[in-house]
Amino acid sequence: MKTTIIIPTYNEQENIIALIDALQAQFDRMSHDMGILVVDDNSPDGTADRVRAVQGRYSNVWLITGEKEGLGAAYLRGMRYCMDELGSEVVFEMDADFSHRPEDVPRLMHEVDEGADFVIGSRYVRGGSIPTEWGLVRRLNSLYGNVVARYVAGIYRVRDCTAGFRAIRVPLLRDIDFDALRVKGYAFQVALLHEAVIKGAKVVEIPVDFVDRAAGESKLGIRDIIEFILNAWWIRLRTFRTFIKFALVGLSGVVVNLGSFTLLLALGMNKYLASPVAIELSIIWNFLLNNYWTFRWRRTKDRARIKGLKFNIVSLLALGVSYSVFVMFSQIFPDLPPQWGQLVGILPAMLVNYMLNTYWTFRDTEPEPS
Repeated sequence: MKTTIIIPTYNEQENIIALIDALQAQFDRMSHDMGILVVDDNSPDGTADRVRAVQGRYSNVWLITGEKEGLGAAYLRGMRYCMDELGSEVVFEMDADFSHRPEDVPRLMHEVDEGADFVIGSRYVRGGSIPTEWGLVRRLNSLYGNVVARYVAGIYRVRDCTAGFRAIRVPLLRDIDFDALRVKGYAFQVALLHEAVIKGAKVVEIPVDFVDRAAGESKLGIRDIIEFILNAWWIRLRTFRTFIKFALVGLSGVVVNLGSFTLLLALGMNKYLASPVAIELSIIWNFLLNNYWTFRWRRTKDRARIKGLKFNIVSLLALGVSYSVFVMFSQIFPDLPPQWGQLVGILPAMLVNYMLNTYWTFRDTEPEPS
């Protein structure tokens, strides 16, 4: 399998040759066709010249250069080059400063061999670690970044969303619209991961020890942090599309509910019996639309009939709310048409329906990282 490790660089002349040598030593132990692509942002310290010098020793080292636009922009240039010029089947993301250990490359590659689409060298699963010498501010910054990514951007099942050590299958990358990611800095890591999750990628995390750089300087700045936070909220807003779809299905269900309720009344059925019958008809309608439209992209292990059963259980809980409100409204306002009570009873059940069905019935059941 042709695999290329993408290493973005800016002023990394102190690290890059040693890293290339260390990676080549690992390649000797691997059965895959391994290579290295250095994406240099026109480093003024001569990083690119050092890479050119080592290309005489290694035929599997490539170099592309460009203007400094941010980590994400560098990775996008590298990924496009790997796909269009090198014919890579797998690409790695890896820092140039030895924060990611070359010895872990075979471990990430093994998970790809086992069927993973997106492998993360994770600091925050059991067995992973961050440097003990990190101070409180650095620890909180890393922790907060992952909290924002997991709970604001909505990537709940991934523990280390901001990790920069990854192995990704190229067919997955080809299925992602890079231009739609809208980020150029460190926020690219979360944006790319989010798109992979949406596409149904099999994401696997393995523990790694993150090592603080010994040479050179960190490139993370306040601008990157601001972009990261704003992008997380942008991703969250985009995910509201699921809620909008759910709401539209619910609206159509209201039509089915009220229409069937009115029809049953016209056929002479008692209103207290017609109400739950109409609700169940709308439940069936809503499930079919949600299963085959709203949540169609999610991987679920359950067959349609099991999801239908779960959907009914959730809906019956909502029915308890809806029917109670209907009865109470009918008692308080006996002279109003019963359709008003039926309509008011629907509304408070909507939130219960959405939350439970999102996180249980149609939950993405990819195994939680451990």
